[in-house]
Amino acid sequence: MKLDIGGTETIAAPVEALWTALNDPQVLTRCVPGCKSMTETTPDAYKLDMQLRVAAISGSFEGEIALFDKAAPNACSIKVSGAGTLGHGNGSARFEIAPDGENASRLTYQGNGEIGGLVAGVGQRMLSSVSKHLIGRFFTALRKEFEPR
Repeated sequence: MKLDIGGTETIAAPVEALWTALNDPQVLTRCVPGCKSMTETTPDAYKLDMQLRVAAISGSFEGEIALFDKAAPNACSIKVSGAGTLGHGNGSARFEIAPDGENASRLTYQGNGEIGGLVAGVGQRMLSSVSKHLIGRFFTALRKEFEPR
C-alpha cells in the first residue's frame, strides 16, 4: 500500500537550531512517536527500535534511517525502512528549512512510502489518518524541544 505525506510546519527556532535538532539522535528519539532507541551505525545512518500502535493493533518494529543529500542547514533527504510484528515498510522524504520571521523557521516536507503486511490491512483511509496523527505528534514534541525549561 502506498502512502504519501507532505506539509509545512512553523517552528519557533532559528534555522541553525532546528537543523541541529533534526540531526540529533537524542532529540529525535524523544520526538518520534513510539521510538525507544536510536543508535548511530555509521555517520548519518541509524538503527531504531519502536513500539507503535496502529488502530487496535500494536507491535514492535526495528528499522533504519539514513540521511543523505544534506545541504546544511537548509535541506536533507531521509530514507527509512523497517519491519516488525505489524508488517514492513520503506520510504523516503525530503525536508527543507527556511527562515520564517525572526527566530522562527518554516519546515516543508514531502515524502512517500510503501507499507505491507498486517498494518496495511487497516486500509488506506485509516493508514492516512494514523500517519497524519503520528506526524502531528512528532511536530508537537519537536516544538516542545524549543520551549524554555
